[in-house]
Amino acid sequence: MDTAGVCRSTCLAIMSAATAILIVNFNSGEHLGWCLRSIAEHEPDACVIVIDNASTDRSEQPAASMGDRVKLRRNTTNLGFARAINQGLAQTHSESVLVLNPDCRLLPGALPVLEVQLARHPDCAVAGPQMLDDDGGIQGSVRGDPDMLTGLFGRSTLLTRVFPRSRAVRRNVRTDATSNENGVSTKVDWVSGACMLVRRAAFEAVHGFDERYFLYWEDADFCRRLRARGYTIHYVPGAKVVHSVGQSSRSVRALAISAFHRSAYIYYATHVARTRFARGLAWVLLAGRCRWKLLASRVTVDNTLK
Repeated sequence: MDTAGVCRSTCLAIMSAATAILIVNFNSGEHLGWCLRSIAEHEPDACVIVIDNASTDRSEQPAASMGDRVKLRRNTTNLGFARAINQGLAQTHSESVLVLNPDCRLLPGALPVLEVQLARHPDCAVAGPQMLDDDGGIQGSVRGDPDMLTGLFGRSTLLTRVFPRSRAVRRNVRTDATSNENGVSTKVDWVSGACMLVRRAAFEAVHGFDERYFLYWEDADFCRRLRARGYTIHYVPGAKVVHSVGQSSRSVRALAISAFHRSAYIYYATHVARTRFARGLAWVLLAGRCRWKLLASRVTVDNTLK
Protein backbone atom coordinates (compact mmCIF):
# COMPACT_ATOMS: atom_id res chain seq x y z
CA MET A 1 0.00 0.00 0.00
CA ASP A 2 1.33 3.46 -0.95
CA THR A 3 1.06 5.15 2.44
CA ALA A 4 2.62 8.38 1.18
CA GLY A 5 0.12 8.52 -1.67
CA VAL A 6 -2.79 8.02 0.71
CA CYS A 7 -1.49 10.82 2.94
CA ARG A 8 -1.13 13.15 -0.04
CA SER A 9 -4.67 12.34 -1.19
CA THR A 10 -6.05 12.86 2.30
CA CYS A 11 -4.26 16.21 2.59
CA LEU A 12 -5.54 17.39 -0.78
CA ALA A 13 -9.10 16.44 0.19
CA ILE A 14 -8.78 18.35 3.45
CA MET A 15 -7.31 21.40 1.69
CA SER A 16 -10.48 21.58 -0.43
CA ALA A 17 -12.82 21.40 2.59
CA ALA A 18 -15.52 24.02 3.10
CA THR A 19 -13.46 25.93 5.68
CA ALA A 20 -9.71 26.04 6.23
CA ILE A 21 -8.18 27.40 9.43
CA LEU A 22 -5.11 29.63 8.98
CA ILE A 23 -2.87 30.33 11.97
CA VAL A 24 0.21 32.57 11.86
CA ASN A 25 2.61 31.62 14.63
CA PHE A 26 5.55 33.55 16.04
CA ASN A 27 6.99 32.69 19.45
CA SER A 28 3.57 31.97 20.94
CA GLY A 29 4.92 29.67 23.65
CA GLU A 30 2.42 27.03 24.72
CA HIS A 31 -0.53 28.83 23.16
CA LEU A 32 -0.34 27.27 19.69
CA GLY A 33 -0.59 23.82 21.25
CA TRP A 34 -3.65 24.85 23.25
CA CYS A 35 -5.19 26.42 20.14
CA LEU A 36 -4.66 23.28 18.06
CA ARG A 37 -6.08 21.07 20.80
CA SER A 38 -9.24 23.21 20.92
CA ILE A 39 -9.60 22.73 17.16
CA ALA A 40 -9.02 18.98 17.45
CA GLU A 41 -11.68 18.81 20.19
CA HIS A 42 -14.38 20.89 18.54
CA GLU A 43 -13.56 20.68 14.80
CA PRO A 44 -11.70 17.39 14.35
CA ASP A 45 -12.20 17.33 10.56
CA ALA A 46 -10.98 20.87 9.93
CA CYS A 47 -8.12 21.63 7.58
CA VAL A 48 -5.50 23.56 9.57
CA ILE A 49 -2.56 25.43 8.07
CA VAL A 50 0.06 26.88 10.42
CA ILE A 51 2.45 29.43 8.96
CA ASP A 52 5.40 29.86 11.30
CA ASN A 53 7.31 33.13 10.98
CA ALA A 54 10.72 31.82 12.06
CA SER A 55 9.90 31.23 15.72
CA THR A 56 12.87 30.79 18.02
CA ASP A 57 11.03 29.22 20.97
CA ARG A 58 10.01 25.97 19.21
CA SER A 59 6.37 26.93 19.66
CA GLU A 60 5.60 25.56 16.18
CA GLN A 61 6.40 21.98 17.26
CA PRO A 62 2.79 21.01 18.16
CA ALA A 63 1.83 21.68 14.55
CA ALA A 64 4.58 19.36 13.34
CA SER A 65 3.41 16.55 15.61
CA MET A 66 -0.34 16.52 14.86
CA GLY A 67 -0.35 14.45 11.68
CA ASP A 68 -1.82 15.03 8.25
CA ARG A 69 -4.62 17.35 9.29
CA VAL A 70 -2.21 20.13 10.25
CA LYS A 71 0.01 21.49 7.50
CA LEU A 72 3.05 23.42 8.77
CA ARG A 73 4.86 25.97 6.62
CA ARG A 74 8.08 27.29 8.10
CA ASN A 75 9.28 30.68 6.91
CA THR A 76 12.99 31.40 7.29
CA THR A 77 12.31 35.00 8.38
CA ASN A 78 9.46 36.82 10.07
CA LEU A 79 7.35 37.99 7.11
CA GLY A 80 4.64 39.61 9.19
CA PHE A 81 1.00 38.67 9.72
CA ALA A 82 -0.60 39.89 6.48
CA ARG A 83 1.92 38.27 4.16
CA ALA A 84 1.84 34.99 6.07
CA ILE A 85 -1.97 34.82 5.90
CA ASN A 86 -1.81 35.40 2.15
CA GLN A 87 0.70 32.54 1.93
CA GLY A 88 -1.70 30.25 3.76
CA LEU A 89 -4.63 31.27 1.58
CA ALA A 90 -2.67 30.23 -1.51
CA GLN A 91 -2.33 26.71 -0.06
CA THR A 92 -6.04 25.97 0.17
CA HIS A 93 -9.06 25.94 -2.13
CA SER A 94 -11.65 26.13 0.64
CA GLU A 95 -14.82 28.21 0.26
CA SER A 96 -14.07 30.10 3.46
CA VAL A 97 -11.09 30.72 5.71
CA LEU A 98 -10.98 31.09 9.48
CA VAL A 99 -8.13 33.45 10.35
CA LEU A 100 -7.16 32.50 13.89
CA ASN A 101 -4.46 33.72 16.26
CA PRO A 102 -2.42 31.04 18.06
CA ASP A 103 -3.45 32.64 21.37
CA CYS A 104 -7.11 31.88 20.64
CA ARG A 105 -9.10 28.80 21.64
CA LEU A 106 -12.32 27.76 19.93
CA LEU A 107 -15.32 27.10 22.16
CA PRO A 108 -17.99 24.53 21.21
CA GLY A 109 -19.99 25.42 18.10
CA ALA A 110 -18.07 28.61 17.29
CA LEU A 111 -17.09 27.72 13.73
CA PRO A 112 -20.48 26.28 12.64
CA VAL A 113 -22.25 29.41 13.90
CA LEU A 114 -19.94 31.62 11.84
CA GLU A 115 -20.36 29.36 8.78
CA VAL A 116 -24.15 29.65 9.04
CA GLN A 117 -23.80 33.44 9.09
CA LEU A 118 -21.94 33.43 5.76
CA ALA A 119 -24.42 30.96 4.28
CA ARG A 120 -27.44 33.07 5.27
CA HIS A 121 -25.99 36.39 4.10
CA PRO A 122 -24.41 36.26 0.61
CA ASP A 123 -23.20 39.86 1.02
CA CYS A 124 -21.36 39.05 4.26
CA ALA A 125 -17.60 38.81 3.65
CA VAL A 126 -16.43 38.52 7.28
CA ALA A 127 -18.08 37.06 10.38
CA GLY A 128 -16.39 37.71 13.72
CA PRO A 129 -17.18 35.91 16.99
CA GLN A 130 -17.54 37.25 20.50
CA MET A 131 -14.01 37.35 21.93
CA LEU A 132 -13.58 36.48 25.60
CA ASP A 133 -10.75 37.06 28.06
CA ASP A 134 -9.39 34.07 29.98
CA ASP A 135 -11.66 35.04 32.88
CA GLY A 136 -14.76 35.17 30.64
CA GLY A 137 -14.89 38.96 30.24
CA ILE A 138 -15.96 40.29 26.85
CA GLN A 139 -13.21 41.94 24.79
CA GLY A 140 -13.73 45.06 22.70
CA SER A 141 -13.16 43.21 19.41
CA VAL A 142 -15.79 45.16 17.42
CA ARG A 143 -14.79 48.61 16.21
CA GLY A 144 -15.86 51.63 14.22
CA ASP A 145 -13.65 52.86 11.38
CA PRO A 146 -10.58 54.59 12.88
CA ASP A 147 -10.50 58.37 12.56
CA MET A 148 -8.30 61.16 13.90
CA LEU A 149 -9.75 60.67 17.40
CA THR A 150 -9.08 56.93 17.59
CA GLY A 151 -5.61 57.48 19.06
CA LEU A 152 -7.25 59.32 21.96
CA PHE A 153 -10.32 57.10 22.40
CA GLY A 154 -9.04 53.64 21.46
CA ARG A 155 -9.70 50.41 23.34
CA SER A 156 -6.99 50.86 25.99
CA THR A 157 -6.31 54.62 26.13
CA LEU A 158 -6.47 56.78 29.26
CA LEU A 159 -9.42 58.85 27.96
CA THR A 160 -11.38 55.66 27.27
CA ARG A 161 -10.84 54.53 30.86
CA VAL A 162 -11.81 57.96 32.21
CA PHE A 163 -14.82 58.48 29.88
CA PRO A 164 -15.95 54.94 29.00
CA ARG A 165 -19.47 56.03 28.00
CA SER A 166 -18.50 58.97 25.80
CA ARG A 167 -19.71 59.08 22.21
CA ALA A 168 -16.14 58.92 20.85
CA VAL A 169 -15.41 55.76 22.85
CA ARG A 170 -18.68 54.09 21.85
CA ARG A 171 -17.97 54.85 18.18
CA ASN A 172 -14.46 53.41 18.28
CA VAL A 173 -15.19 50.39 20.49
CA ARG A 174 -18.68 49.07 19.79
CA THR A 175 -19.74 48.13 23.31
CA ASP A 176 -23.37 48.17 22.17
CA ALA A 177 -22.58 45.24 19.86
CA THR A 178 -20.33 43.28 22.23
CA SER A 179 -22.86 43.45 25.06
CA ASN A 180 -25.48 41.81 22.83
CA GLU A 181 -26.20 38.45 24.45
CA ASN A 182 -29.23 37.37 22.40
CA GLY A 183 -27.06 35.87 19.67
CA VAL A 184 -28.34 38.19 16.94
CA SER A 185 -25.65 39.31 14.53
CA THR A 186 -24.87 42.97 13.95
CA LYS A 187 -23.41 44.76 10.91
CA VAL A 188 -20.26 46.58 11.99
CA ASP A 189 -17.33 48.44 10.43
CA TRP A 190 -14.69 45.86 11.37
CA VAL A 191 -13.87 43.00 13.69
CA SER A 192 -10.58 41.85 15.16
CA GLY A 193 -8.33 39.79 12.92
CA ALA A 194 -7.51 37.56 15.90
CA CYS A 195 -10.49 35.47 14.77
CA MET A 196 -12.56 36.10 11.66
CA LEU A 197 -14.28 33.80 9.18
CA VAL A 198 -13.75 35.17 5.67
CA ARG A 199 -15.54 34.24 2.46
CA ARG A 200 -12.85 33.17 -0.01
CA ALA A 201 -14.41 35.02 -2.96
CA ALA A 202 -14.28 38.24 -0.92
CA PHE A 203 -10.69 37.56 0.10
CA GLU A 204 -9.73 37.24 -3.55
CA ALA A 205 -11.81 40.26 -4.62
CA VAL A 206 -9.53 42.57 -2.61
CA HIS A 207 -6.36 40.50 -3.15
CA GLY A 208 -6.10 39.40 0.47
CA PHE A 209 -4.52 41.37 3.28
CA ASP A 210 -2.44 44.42 2.36
CA GLU A 211 1.15 43.30 2.88
CA ARG A 212 2.33 46.81 3.67
CA TYR A 213 1.03 46.09 7.18
CA PHE A 214 3.63 43.98 8.99
CA LEU A 215 1.57 43.68 12.15
CA TYR A 216 -1.62 45.37 13.40
CA TRP A 217 -4.23 47.44 11.53
CA GLU A 218 -4.41 45.04 8.58
CA ASP A 219 -7.82 43.85 9.83
CA ALA A 220 -9.28 47.38 9.90
CA ASP A 221 -7.90 48.06 6.43
CA PHE A 222 -9.14 44.69 5.12
CA CYS A 223 -12.71 45.19 6.34
CA ARG A 224 -12.79 48.76 5.05
CA ARG A 225 -11.71 47.67 1.56
CA LEU A 226 -14.30 44.89 1.58
CA ARG A 227 -17.08 47.29 2.53
CA ALA A 228 -15.97 49.60 -0.30
CA ARG A 229 -16.66 46.66 -2.65
CA GLY A 230 -20.22 46.29 -1.32
CA TYR A 231 -19.63 43.51 1.20
CA THR A 232 -20.77 43.61 4.84
CA ILE A 233 -18.97 42.72 8.07
CA HIS A 234 -20.95 40.91 10.78
CA TYR A 235 -20.34 40.49 14.50
CA VAL A 236 -21.83 37.17 15.67
CA PRO A 237 -22.06 36.91 19.49
CA GLY A 238 -23.49 33.39 19.25
CA ALA A 239 -19.97 32.21 18.34
CA LYS A 240 -17.47 32.47 21.17
CA VAL A 241 -13.68 32.27 21.23
CA VAL A 242 -11.24 32.76 24.12
CA HIS A 243 -8.40 35.15 23.27
CA SER A 244 -5.35 35.47 25.52
CA VAL A 245 -4.31 38.84 24.10
CA GLY A 246 -0.85 39.62 22.77
CA GLN A 247 1.16 36.49 23.54
CA SER A 248 3.47 36.74 20.51
CA SER A 249 4.02 40.50 20.80
CA ARG A 250 5.19 40.17 24.41
CA SER A 251 8.26 38.24 23.25
CA VAL A 252 9.37 41.12 20.99
CA ARG A 253 7.84 44.15 22.67
CA ALA A 254 9.88 46.82 20.87
CA LEU A 255 9.16 45.28 17.46
CA ALA A 256 5.45 45.14 18.24
CA ILE A 257 5.31 48.78 19.37
CA SER A 258 7.18 50.00 16.30
CA ALA A 259 5.08 47.86 13.95
CA PHE A 260 1.85 49.12 15.53
CA HIS A 261 2.73 52.76 14.89
CA ARG A 262 4.07 52.17 11.37
CA SER A 263 0.89 50.32 10.47
CA ALA A 264 -1.24 53.03 12.07
CA TYR A 265 0.42 55.61 9.85
CA ILE A 266 -0.14 53.48 6.72
CA TYR A 267 -3.82 53.19 7.63
CA TYR A 268 -4.25 56.91 8.34
CA ALA A 269 -2.36 57.96 5.21
CA THR A 270 -4.47 55.56 3.11
CA HIS A 271 -7.95 56.06 4.54
CA VAL A 272 -8.14 59.07 6.87
CA ALA A 273 -5.52 61.77 6.31
CA ARG A 274 -6.50 63.18 2.92
CA THR A 275 -4.18 66.20 2.84
CA ARG A 276 -0.40 66.55 3.09
CA PHE A 277 -0.80 68.53 6.30
CA ALA A 278 -3.01 65.83 7.86
CA ARG A 279 -0.56 63.10 6.90
CA GLY A 280 2.33 65.13 8.32
CA LEU A 281 0.44 65.70 11.57
CA ALA A 282 -0.39 61.99 11.81
CA TRP A 283 3.28 61.14 11.27
CA VAL A 284 4.49 63.54 13.98
CA LEU A 285 1.89 62.40 16.53
CA LEU A 286 2.42 58.69 15.86
CA ALA A 287 6.22 59.01 15.89
CA GLY A 288 6.05 60.83 19.23
CA ARG A 289 3.66 58.28 20.68
CA CYS A 290 5.85 55.43 19.43
CA ARG A 291 8.95 56.91 21.07
CA TRP A 292 7.08 57.42 24.35
CA LYS A 293 5.78 53.83 24.29
CA LEU A 294 9.26 52.45 23.56
CA LEU A 295 10.76 54.43 26.44
CA ALA A 296 7.97 53.37 28.80
CA SER A 297 8.40 49.76 27.74
CA ARG A 298 12.15 49.93 28.39
CA VAL A 299 11.56 51.33 31.88
CA THR A 300 9.14 48.49 32.58
CA VAL A 301 11.61 45.87 31.36
CA ASP A 302 14.51 47.42 33.30
CA ASN A 303 12.45 47.50 36.49
CA THR A 304 11.47 43.89 35.98
CA LEU A 305 15.12 42.86 35.67
CA LYS A 306 16.21 44.64 38.86
